[in-house]
Amino acid sequence: MDDASSKAWELVKDRLAAELPSESYQSWFARTTARRDSSGDLLILVPDAHTKEWIEKEYSDRVIAAIRTLKLPYTTVRYVVTQNGIPAAASSGSPPSSGPDPMFEDSPNRLNYRYTFDDFVVGSCNQFAHAAAKAVTEQPARIYNPLFIYGGVGMGKTHLMHAIAHAVLQRYPETRVVSTTGERFMQQLVTSIRTDRMALFHQHYRSADILLVDDVHIVAGKERTQEEFFHTFNELYDQHKQIVLSSDSPPDKTPGLADRLRSRFQWGLLVDVQPPDLETKLAILDKKADQEGIRLPPEVRLFIAMKTKSNVRELEGALIRLLAFSSVTGSPITMDMAKQTLKHLGPTDGRKATLEMIIKAVAERFSLTPAQLRLKTNQKRISYPRQIGMYIAKETTMHSLPEIGRAFGGKHHTTVLHAIQKIERERQTNPDTNKLIQDIIDSLY
Repeated sequence: MDDASSKAWELVKDRLAAELPSESYQSWFARTTARRDSSGDLLILVPDAHTKEWIEKEYSDRVIAAIRTLKLPYTTVRYVVTQNGIPAAASSGSPPSSGPDPMFEDSPNRLNYRYTFDDFVVGSCNQFAHAAAKAVTEQPARIYNPLFIYGGVGMGKTHLMHAIAHAVLQRYPETRVVSTTGERFMQQLVTSIRTDRMALFHQHYRSADILLVDDVHIVAGKERTQEEFFHTFNELYDQHKQIVLSSDSPPDKTPGLADRLRSRFQWGLLVDVQPPDLETKLAILDKKADQEGIRLPPEVRLFIAMKTKSNVRELEGALIRLLAFSSVTGSPITMDMAKQTLKHLGPTDGRKATLEMIIKAVAERFSLTPAQLRLKTNQKRISYPRQIGMYIAKETTMHSLPEIGRAFGGKHHTTVLHAIQKIERERQTNPDTNKLIQDIIDSLY
């Protein structure tokens, strides 16, 4: 895999991560890599046929748009299923009917090879979660079942889940590990119902030795999806199989989660991961830089740690963006380059967005007053800006849904959840919405 194309694809992924809802990015793009073939095409390496089909169908235009916006030297993009990181043999059509269904085939490639315990940086923010995850690998399904890891976006939950899978597979190679996300589970369920493949769906999930479900909160509010997940959970738990779940909130604070799922999610151990402190950020940067075989200038290292707020994924993304820019341009990493490349991350003076700041910024953008945003009205000229504001509040602050609802005129938390989900869907199809949101966020700093 050539370094320049790999770094260029990381730039594209960085942009996609900023545009897409976190769950969508994690489900479809987080574990992709890239290389350039002999004809100059950019090959996007994906872990399985289902991911390839879904990206081509739903996101190919967005990928091309990102490449053009970044002015990268690729005119043709092709998606290729990999086998242990190597492109599989080309196929001109669908897989043979006698072979495994591509939507349900087990794929170790779905596990990020870098997400191991050795590569996980432990700090006071995640020490308990790390210890619990390691304990699960030593005695799967005997203690802490389910293990429920919760915390904000980009805090390392996915890393811990994949580390569990890698450690168990190393110790017990015959273990059948099924790794998925709440969004993928839901999408596979919908497809299975539509194509009459529910028997395969049940077999795939209910025969797992270890089931890992990232962003399980996505199933909340979806009645049929929760029904299927409830029965899957019961089947695996009764067979003494290990279940590991992650969410952006604990079960008792997840709106729309069915009571019987909420109860079961709390049967085992709940652990949270907190935002990293400065020392942990610096340790993470050192680890990542060492993996890339580069040495960051001390002032650049500190600048990145101070520039990023409280998100490990943002921290790693900033470093990847800097490395990619250096690789593509052939320039050494300097403080000036860091300032130019990472200017989108906001100030380093510690300022944080508040709900009042967000309400004021949104009101100004839509030529309204803060008081109008709080009115109890469903007029679109007010309700839509309010939904945008609620979404930005969820993305840029640590406030709960009820707290956001109260700030926007005493709205119920389910109204806030509906607004967030609506804007997330709109961001997937409307680039103008992405620009609007980013412009408002930029104005906060």
